[in-house]
Amino acid sequence: MTRISVRSFSQPLDRAALTVMFVLAVLTGLLLLTGDHTLPKVRDFSWQNRQVGADDRSFVLSFNRLMNWQSVTQHLQITPQLTGKTSWAGRRLAYTLDQPVLYGRAFQVELAKAEDDALVEADNQPKQMQPFSGQFRSRDRVYLYIGVEPAEVGRLVMQNLTLNRKTILTPANLVVSEFKPYSSGDRVLFSANQRAKDNQSSFDPQLYIVSTGLQIHAPDTPLAPKQAAGKVKLVLDNRDYQLLKFDLAADGQNIVVQRAAKANQGQTSLWLLRPDQDPQLLSQQSGGDFLIAPDSNTLVIAQGQGLAVSALSAQQDLATLDFLPQFGMVLSFASDGSAAAMVKFNSDYTRSLFLVTNQGTQKQLFKTTGSIVRAEFDPTKQMLYCLLTKLLPGEGYNEQPYLAAIDVATGKLTPLLDLPGQREVQISLAPDGSALIFDQVVAAPTEQGKASNLQTEQGQAIATSNLWLLPITAPGSAQVTPPQPLAAGFHARWMP
Repeated sequence: MTRISVRSFSQPLDRAALTVMFVLAVLTGLLLLTGDHTLPKVRDFSWQNRQVGADDRSFVLSFNRLMNWQSVTQHLQITPQLTGKTSWAGRRLAYTLDQPVLYGRAFQVELAKAEDDALVEADNQPKQMQPFSGQFRSRDRVYLYIGVEPAEVGRLVMQNLTLNRKTILTPANLVVSEFKPYSSGDRVLFSANQRAKDNQSSFDPQLYIVSTGLQIHAPDTPLAPKQAAGKVKLVLDNRDYQLLKFDLAADGQNIVVQRAAKANQGQTSLWLLRPDQDPQLLSQQSGGDFLIAPDSNTLVIAQGQGLAVSALSAQQDLATLDFLPQFGMVLSFASDGSAAAMVKFNSDYTRSLFLVTNQGTQKQLFKTTGSIVRAEFDPTKQMLYCLLTKLLPGEGYNEQPYLAAIDVATGKLTPLLDLPGQREVQISLAPDGSALIFDQVVAAPTEQGKASNLQTEQGQAIATSNLWLLPITAPGSAQVTPPQPLAAGFHARWMP
């Protein structure tokens, strides 16, 4: 057995090590006797240097110790002001907004003079925290439209109102007919025809994706590499089928397309597209309108005299989960999927707008002899902004479109703006509920229309069109200011 000599501890290095150990032991004892003297502070802010959207409704502050939450709530300041409610668990405080953030703004979060929990201190003396300052911003105000000006005819154009910057996304050889932006904001799914030399392209579109150049750093999402705007990728060709309609799921993983077989034009079918997978047939016979629900895995489709609610699955045909025989059309969903706006076609030739919730509630909001064209929920789910028509007196069947707001709780309808002389109108509600965009299409004369690539949803040739912005004074209200001109274009859609 090896003996350890006492003299081995007499070396200078050994003596130094023993001294350090002794000092550390003394300090540890003093700390245990007198308590922790480090100042309370914020360790992490979940929205730090992030971009947030209308669906981001709460942030979290994490502290290095237990805090007096009443003191934290009292001293927390957000500039510009964002009202909300606080809740906490352990060392984490969550702040949930009452309203979605308005887009195109920078925010400052400051916290100073808040105290920790005195009960965890040995001397029961609360300590003031180290001042904290954080920042985040909301997404830019951006919308897309199909251009009508000479250099933009039929092309997809992106307008950033926050930066006052316009970007033409698609090449000149493609004429865009429909588009849907991804929720991430970095891409747009669109259908387009090849532009013919004689400017008389037949309707036989293909499906593409184009990059926007936007780089959105959302909470809890890693920052993806930025891709230049205008990079186009073919998603689905038109070799054997003609593309009729499509919809994009909120998560960007599912695309449902309706196609007609070129060998048999009377046969239409639904197909499911997923990233890096071949198209999967969902239904052999399907000619009705459809929408993917916000959960990204449920499809609502018009079938016969009602609406079928079906599960999306690449392993089997559409599996019907529910059938709503009283409704003929679904217009939109609340962003969280808790409610939908549906249309009932009544036996007396009137139409009713219904609020249908995921709890089974079916509430009639509005009944009209005119048409219910579109309806969109505002972010608070308190208001539906609608495009409606009313019958004009006189001979014949003449309708005049108008914009209106309907209070979901009371069913009260407030007209916002008449659109005289407009046979076809498209509307889009900003994701933060701050404004509506609508277009004012001018039809082309018969001869000019023959040489036009641009058409409305009803196949009417477009000579030109103007976009208008209708500001909403307070999100979730029926208060608006006069419309403002935006650009020359049609079929505008806000980016999420």
